Amino acid sequence: MGTDFSEIAARYERDSLIQKSAAEKLFGLLAIGGDDDVLDLGCGTGNLTRKIRGMTGGRVVGVDPREGMAREAANQAGAGISHVDMGAEELGFENEFDVIFCNSAFQWFRDPQAALRNCFSTLRKGGRMGIQAPARQAYCPNFLSAIERVALDCRTRETFAGFTPPWLFLETAAEYESLFANAGFTVPFAKIEELKTQHTTDEVLTIFESGAAAGYLNQAFYNSRIDDAYGEYFRKILKEAFAGQAGEHGYVELVFNRIYLLAVKG
Repeated sequence: MGTDFSEIAARYERDSLIQKSAAEKLFGLLAIGGDDDVLDLGCGTGNLTRKIRGMTGGRVVGVDPREGMAREAANQAGAGISHVDMGAEELGFENEFDVIFCNSAFQWFRDPQAALRNCFSTLRKGGRMGIQAPARQAYCPNFLSAIERVALDCRTRETFAGFTPPWLFLETAAEYESLFANAGFTVPFAKIEELKTQHTTDEVLTIFESGAAAGYLNQAFYNSRIDDAYGEYFRKILKEAFAGQAGEHGYVELVFNRIYLLAVKG
């Protein structure tokens, strides 16, 4: 059986360790003010939307295209937060927000240029958008090394050959900046940074399950049927690979390349 964000929504709040950690720098870049109206684009289960609610007395709206995520966010939402079930490509706001906060979601945009045009329209003049997302094809060497084992293993290789990656990964900060500039934004800050953290093998598998699994184990991205056995073998191979990455102390040094970008509507 496959996995997507609707299925992992219930545990995402607990397990999205890397996404939450990386968000802190994004908050610093955006410097949300006390009366800013904020759109949390790709809000997931809404844990960071609730944090935004504590930063501003303005309007706070969470948007996510994945039904399970939006439902979980709505169930946990506090006072003064509303949620909309839609993708960035369907946004219909006009000059309504001061800030767009987009954490660990940009890589999932189906049509980034259309999405960014919508974001530009969503913001008031002088409004700002910040993104944080995995970047570069080698976005996480640990994951890619483990996935290579899946691609070669006799139990999974035939099915995995039918997988088409769904993500948008650009190689340079300049490429990200160009996307935003083409939508009308100015970009005062864009940088790809390498983030290293230490985790147990089980924690690394949990981090994989909180995000990447929604691509690698999602039927929508395969041209043949994936079943329970494939998912079980996939996870077993990954766990063995991550265990092999652990050093003598028993911890894996998990490496992510991430884009941090601030864009302004002039």
